[in-house]
Amino acid sequence: MRQPTEKRVSCPHCGHSISISLDTSNGSQDFYEDCLACCHTIHLGMVINEEFDRVELSIDADDEQIF
Repeated sequence: MRQPTEKRVSCPHCGHSISISLDTSNGSQDFYEDCLACCHTIHLGMVINEEFDRVELSIDADDEQIF
């Protein structure tokens, strides 16, 4: 069983570095955190790669538009 992991990430809006606690016990997931500096929402996508025993994290502003 995996233990919670602490990661430092940069806000895609303002660049402020924040600490995120990742709970990998529920598998891959999408979630949102608010930046403590600019209060904008950060979209995080966590994928558990069992084959290589890695946690892959994608971070975006979640404000991109598809035309």
